[in-house]
Amino acid sequence: MARTIIPFGPQHPVLPEPIHLKLVVEDEIVKEALPQIGYVHRGLEKLCEIRDFHQMIQVCERVCGICSMIHAVCYCQSIEELMDIEIPRRAKFLRTIWGELHRAHSHLLWLGLYADAFGFESLFMQFWKVRERIMDINEATTGNRVIVSVNVVGGVRRDLTTEQCNWILQEIDWCEKEIKRLQDTLLNDYTVKKRTVGIGVLTYDQAYELGAAGPTLRGSGVAHDMRMTGYCAFDEIDFEPVTEPDGDCYARGKVRFRETLQSLEIVRQAIGMLPKGELNTTVKGRPEGETVMRVEQPRGECLYYVKANGTKNLDRLRIRTPTFANIPPLLAMLPECELADVPVIALSIDPCISCTER
Repeated sequence: MARTIIPFGPQHPVLPEPIHLKLVVEDEIVKEALPQIGYVHRGLEKLCEIRDFHQMIQVCERVCGICSMIHAVCYCQSIEELMDIEIPRRAKFLRTIWGELHRAHSHLLWLGLYADAFGFESLFMQFWKVRERIMDINEATTGNRVIVSVNVVGGVRRDLTTEQCNWILQEIDWCEKEIKRLQDTLLNDYTVKKRTVGIGVLTYDQAYELGAAGPTLRGSGVAHDMRMTGYCAFDEIDFEPVTEPDGDCYARGKVRFRETLQSLEIVRQAIGMLPKGELNTTVKGRPEGETVMRVEQPRGECLYYVKANGTKNLDRLRIRTPTFANIPPLLAMLPECELADVPVIALSIDPCISCTER
């Protein structure tokens, strides 16, 4: 049977990220998938040689706008470890609150695009309506909707008043109610299940051996979440990793849906436990040495390697984002699927190519 090579992306109308795949197809069945990356390379890691270690916070936030808060947390924690800085307990909780709001709006964005990928436009708009309320919280409490820039080495630069905390609790109560209203449609609708159940299966062993991260990993039943290591205030928060056993597109969607509700609950807990105190610690000196820091982004485990030489500029900054880890699992999901399922499967890893191609 004749084989055809079909280019998929980066301008494919149903794929919002510039990932490019060469699909080897036989009679509408994908036999092989080869990725090509490098389309949006920006050279952000190189900037550590000309921007001082404080200025690099803003650069790291721009690795990915959707999870900018968590990028900044990972970078700041790296520098704080090198400089032996213990940040105030209130700052840890504030980082947790804004980080989980970012996780919620990232998952809501993905849930909308997920619905759009198989043509469910009304569900797409309903999820994005809820996301707008999360973005409004970001704007009201930090001054910006996406790149919030609240992290500094030693803590945070903004605080939450009692009135703001009460308002956030009211807003996330509304968001939770609206998300639960969409639950039956997302998880039980015939069209949704027809396009996702049994599609793009990644087994437990494949997910583990191929190094999958985040919901892609947990959707195959592996209970691995870097928040369980206790960074920020997660050592005081009551939660467990969200997992689903089936490893298909439906399972990965269900994990993200449940994690959205979990993030709102974590915000609720963190506000209820928010201690009084300072926002940041005075920073003296410059970082020296090398370290590795890991955090849990919405897409999975993110790793920062930082090498400093005691000057204001770093020697080396290396970032490994979760999408990079999830590309090999994606290539394992695609063979033997139908060509029409490729957009949904590719989207199911929640690809962020701008993250991957710094």
